[in-house]
Amino acid sequence: MAITQASTLPQQFVSDLGQDYATQLAGLTAVPLDTSRFAPSVAAQDQLQTQAASLAGSGVGSYQPFLNQAGTFGTEAATTLGGVSPFISAAGAATGTGAGTGTGSISSYMSPYQQQVIDSTLSEFDKQAAMRQQNISDSAVMTGNFGGGREGVLQSEYQLGSDKNRALLNNQMLNQGFGQAAGLRQQDFGNQLGLAGAQAGLSQGQLGLGAYQQGLANLTPQLGRGDIATLTDIGGIQQGQSQNVLDAQAQANQMQAMEPYQRLGVYGQGVSRVGQLPGSIQQQVTPDPTGLQTALGTASVVGGLMGLGSGYANQRAAANFIQPTTT
Repeated sequence: MAITQASTLPQQFVSDLGQDYATQLAGLTAVPLDTSRFAPSVAAQDQLQTQAASLAGSGVGSYQPFLNQAGTFGTEAATTLGGVSPFISAAGAATGTGAGTGTGSISSYMSPYQQQVIDSTLSEFDKQAAMRQQNISDSAVMTGNFGGGREGVLQSEYQLGSDKNRALLNNQMLNQGFGQAAGLRQQDFGNQLGLAGAQAGLSQGQLGLGAYQQGLANLTPQLGRGDIATLTDIGGIQQGQSQNVLDAQAQANQMQAMEPYQRLGVYGQGVSRVGQLPGSIQQQVTPDPTGLQTALGTASVVGGLMGLGSGYANQRAAANFIQPTTT
């Protein structure tokens, strides 16, 4: 019975395309990709970010000098305020009646030359009084009443008036000295209170300077943080832009590296679709063997079997040192 075999073969151009695709695929994949061209990378810190970090480091403790100065002013203010007490004590001593001779008394404010002035003035007064009294005697002599009752009355009246005037002059000078001393005492009282106020004001000023220094100590870190935040923000924007450039470059490199693969992929898809086109059908018919062919085939088979048997016998003879036989 004849045997018929049928097979569908692709078109020749499809086979050529497939062979070309396989060749390109093998060549492309034989070379490894340089992935370092599109590996992820991180943009370096921007100069402003570096400056912000440096400023943050140098700004730590920058407030300390202001705090130290504030403490110094505080100590000075306390010392200055302590100096108010002597002035207040001195002003307190200048209160009251001013009696006595101690510190703060009116006599302590009198001029040390007052008694000399009084003595000198009274001495001059006595000299003038003696001259006037001598004039009375001279007049009595000239009028012939010297030593008489009239002269005695005149002398007595003049002496009483002179003594009265002398005492009045002495009292005036004493009262003037007292008033002047009382005024100086009152002035000193006011001066002491003024100095106490000035001392207290100076202490308050020093405290104010201390508070100002403390304010600078608080303000300095705040301003520094503001500068650092500004530099960090702007530097972050710059770094982000640099990162975008790096990412875009890496993406471009990746696209460039993968372009042959993508192109070959599209090529392969086309080849696959073309391969689905109907191919050519080929048939091969094997006819039935003739009688002679059958006989020859049978003889060939038998001969083969006999040959196998002969070969087996020969092997045994060789093993037994027997002379092989042939048929």
